[in-house]
Amino acid sequence: MIINSARFVISNTKASACPDDTRHEYAFIGRSNVGKSSLINMLTGKKSLAQTSATPGKTMLINHFLVNDSWYIVDLPGYGYAQRSKESRKEIDRIIRDYILNRAQMTSLFVLIDVRHKPQKIDLEFMEWLGENGVPFAIVFTKLDKLSPTASKKSIANYCTTLLEQWEELPPIFATSSEDRRGRDALLDYIEQLNQLPVQTD
Repeated sequence: MIINSARFVISNTKASACPDDTRHEYAFIGRSNVGKSSLINMLTGKKSLAQTSATPGKTMLINHFLVNDSWYIVDLPGYGYAQRSKESRKEIDRIIRDYILNRAQMTSLFVLIDVRHKPQKIDLEFMEWLGENGVPFAIVFTKLDKLSPTASKKSIANYCTTLLEQWEELPPIFATSSEDRRGRDALLDYIEQLNQLPVQTD
């Protein structure tokens, strides 16, 4: 897929306030500082489309970006940032759950995982919740450039082994680096395939 255009459309805190549209939406989520904004910028070829920050927990809103005037990337707030207040964490959790459970146009949710880390309880429990609610999702490992190819493969294989302790089959899995653009074509090709399907609107 060739990306010809990508632009910010709207930010909000409720699924009901998202664009009144029938285009496919692909949402990106992960723990704070997993490289979500960098991945979105890499996929779209726009260096500053999504705000990147050295400070975890920066994204607090549902952000819609229209790509090629035909489908949306949705940047969701990161979860699991311990330095937020209890009230703030509850609000972020509400925003995330509201969008994921009530936005029919969301064709797939991409769950980002830092390839350097062992499986974390918060990520595994989040994916289990997605499965329980029948939410279509894929796993995107990020920051491949931080490890050697051998170490990356081993880390991903170990993660998959852990997942298969709870899951009968694995979701689609992608391995990416925002630094050297690894995985970009595979991820965009997958989105292009899903774009051929009818959009759910209710």
